[in-house]
Amino acid sequence: MPPATVIDLTHPLIPGKVPAWPGHPCYNASLNSSLANGEFANVHALTIGTHTGTHLDAPYHFFMDGTTVDRLDLTLLTAAPAVVADVRHRGAHERIAWEDLSAAAEVVRRRKARVLLLCTGWSRQWTQPDYSDHPWLDADAARRIMELDVRVIGVDTMSPDEVAPGKDCAHVHRVVLGSGGIIVENLKGLDELVDSGWKNVTVSLLPLRLDGCDGSPLRAVAWDGTL
Repeated sequence: MPPATVIDLTHPLIPGKVPAWPGHPCYNASLNSSLANGEFANVHALTIGTHTGTHLDAPYHFFMDGTTVDRLDLTLLTAAPAVVADVRHRGAHERIAWEDLSAAAEVVRRRKARVLLLCTGWSRQWTQPDYSDHPWLDADAARRIMELDVRVIGVDTMSPDEVAPGKDCAHVHRVVLGSGGIIVENLKGLDELVDSGWKNVTVSLLPLRLDGCDGSPLRAVAWDGTL
């Protein structure tokens, strides 16, 4: 039986309205052929990067011997039990510490969840100039999360790491990806998940099968797994 309600956790891809890390490709979609011009069908050409919009990072993103996106364990990303940590009390450039996650960690242990989603509420700043000023996850907290056998950490921000000029912006990436884990970035709708009251959040976070690549855009969705 299909779920009664599905929450879309994916930002729309709109040319000119997709934040990108400096140096990454900027998203664009343009008609390559058009019914309006008398051609056979509508077909778009895309300019897109492996870290465009809502996407995941595979271990290969930071480690030459890491798993590439086409070789990820899809059982971790398909109808996976997830826990959502409400950290909306953290503001711009504030650290998310282990103490902020202790309640969620207990639920992770009880449900044996492999996915932990951090709801900062920062997705409301998508396309705004301060989108990269989001709260960030402490690297030691990330390490303790992975010790719970969590394999996927998802955030509704540009990165789980602090994004600041002149700083190393990859401490959490190295912890998670170096442990063989997966990072999902630029999620939306986590506020709705927190406020839903669902006790058995279930998610699918499926990437494209991009051979030998370091990440992939994805369509992220969630539903209540209670039967």
